[in-house]
Amino acid sequence: MTASHHNIPSPPAATLINGSNSGGFMPMRRHRMMMHMSFFWGHSAEVLFTGWPGPDRPAMYAISLVFVFLLGVLVEWLSHSRLIKPGTNIVTAGLLRTCLYTVRSGVSYLVMLAVMSFNGGVFLATLGGHAVGFLVFGSGVWKKSGGSGIERPSDLPPMRCG
Repeated sequence: MTASHHNIPSPPAATLINGSNSGGFMPMRRHRMMMHMSFFWGHSAEVLFTGWPGPDRPAMYAISLVFVFLLGVLVEWLSHSRLIKPGTNIVTAGLLRTCLYTVRSGVSYLVMLAVMSFNGGVFLATLGGHAVGFLVFGSGVWKKSGGSGIERPSDLPPMRCG
């Protein structure tokens, strides 16, 4: 081990296998990946999974944008859905709401992780998915006029930041 000018030891060249004391050491290969800390444009990005869509694969990049767009639409659909029928047993309704809330949270985190690729196309696809999803499911544009005027709220509470 060598020390830097700050007296911080450098990491060892070999790492113990499975944390056992069997004496077996295996050198670890360090895979260096470019990590953007500001938005960039281009189809060579990693979105959600290592190696996906991959460098120089514009068709897979387009598929990843469609996937992220659909995730945004799904979040909005879950946020404005009315899947639980009125009169459902309160325990059953509570369990269903909890499942819907969990799925919405998980999908929202996937969208957040996709945006953290810092790719401008992914960001725009996410915004587009949320916008189209809200337009279709939350804006009321396609609601029939008339009726009692009392609208049943969605099954889930609104998403909050913070």
